Amino acid sequence: MERTNYSSGAKWEDIVGYSRAVKIGNIIEVTGTVAVDDSGNLVGGNDAYEQTKFIIQKIEKVLKRAGAGLKDVVRTRMFVTDISRWEKYGKAHGEFFKDIRPCTSMIEVKGLIAPEYLIEIEATAIITSASYKTIGSL
Repeated sequence: MERTNYSSGAKWEDIVGYSRAVKIGNIIEVTGTVAVDDSGNLVGGNDAYEQTKFIIQKIEKVLKRAGAGLKDVVRTRMFVTDISRWEKYGKAHGEFFKDIRPCTSMIEVKGLIAPEYLIEIEATAIITSASYKTIGSL
């Protein structure tokens, strides 16, 4: 299968040796994403909801470049610096994923690459033509 690397141009990509996203076949992995814009500026300040919202929109952009969308996301991983703000992170995540309902994790970490980042999100998407539905409790 062909591999396609997607770059964002972030300064860390060359230093660390990674891509914003990697697509192999119908699978897309999106690297840990923080609330920084194309100019390297923090977005959302100290607001957990705003940082989360911006990150998911940023993830959506690279998914579109790879021929996918948020509807194709099957897993998100949220690394947060303050788990007591879980409702703010969760509210933003839910606004994008309430109908898609991917598997997700929210894990509190000691810190991220810079102290102003409250959350970092990774995503996995699988492009499929199949429809999906939510089944009730097991």
